[in-house]
Amino acid sequence: MTTATAAPPATATSEAPRRNTKRRYGPGTLTVVTWVLAILFVFPLLWMILTAFKQESDAYTDPPKLFFKPTFDQISGVLKGDFLPYLGNSAFVTIISTLLVLLLGIPAAYALSLAPVKGTKNALSFFLSTKMLPIVAAIIPLYVISQNTNLLDTVWALIILYTAMNLPLAIWMMRSFFMEVPGEMIEAARIDGANLPTLLRKIIMPVVAPGVAATALICVIFSWTEFFYAVNLTAARAGTVPVFLVGFITSEGLYWAQLSAAALLASLPVMIVGWFAQNHLVRGLSMGAVK
Repeated sequence: MTTATAAPPATATSEAPRRNTKRRYGPGTLTVVTWVLAILFVFPLLWMILTAFKQESDAYTDPPKLFFKPTFDQISGVLKGDFLPYLGNSAFVTIISTLLVLLLGIPAAYALSLAPVKGTKNALSFFLSTKMLPIVAAIIPLYVISQNTNLLDTVWALIILYTAMNLPLAIWMMRSFFMEVPGEMIEAARIDGANLPTLLRKIIMPVVAPGVAATALICVIFSWTEFFYAVNLTAARAGTVPVFLVGFITSEGLYWAQLSAAALLASLPVMIVGWFAQNHLVRGLSMGAVK
C-alpha cells in the first residue's frame, strides 16, 4: 500500500529566482541604463549646439574636434540674413492655428465627452480617419485650391491647414481629459443654475487646464516643425523656419556650422515654451493615468 507524499511548496522555489533577479538588477543598474538612453537621445541636440559655435573649417574635421575656440560668427550670420521674417511667419502661423484649434476643439471635446449624443462614436471615428490620409495624396488638390482662392504663398493657407491637421488629435486628447471631470461637480453646478458658458469657464476649465495646456503645446510643436505643406505651398512671402533651413543644403554641399546655428535658433522658441510649460505638460499627460 503506497502512501501519497506531499509535494514541496512551489512558492518558495519560484520566488528564489525572482529575488536573485531583483538583486542582480538593482536600482543602480536601472539608473545607469536610464542615463545611457537619455544621453543617446540628447546627444544629437548637444552636437548641434557644439557645431553652432564652430567655424566651418572646424565643423568638417575628421575626427571631429571636441575642443575648439567658440565663435558667434555663424549665429550672427544667420541673424543678419533672412531668418527673422521666416521666424515671424512661423510664430504667427503657430500661435493663430493653435488658438483656433483650442477654440474649436474645447466645445467639441465637451460635447463628445460630457454631453454625448447618438453618433458620437461615428464622429470620433471620422476625426481619427482624417489622420489616415497621406498628405502626399492631398497636396495637388490643396495646391490648386490655394491657387484659385489666392491663398498660395500666404500664411493664411498654412493656418487653415495646420488647424485642420491638429484639430482631430486635439479633440481626441481633450476628450480624455474632459472625461476625468467628476459628474457630481457638474450636476452640483447645474443645480446652482450655472449655464453652459459658466460651466465651462468656472467649473470644467480649471480642472482640465493642464490637459488643455499639454494639448496646446503638442499643437505648437507640430505646427512649428511642419515642413511638407510649407515647402510646397509657400515661397518667398510666407516661408516658415523649416523652409529656411533647407536653404543651407546647396549643390556645393552642406554648411554644417551655419545649418547648426540656424537649427539652434529655430529650436530655441519651442524649447523655451516647453521648459516653462513642462509642469502643465506632465500633469496633463498623466491625467487619468492613476485612478
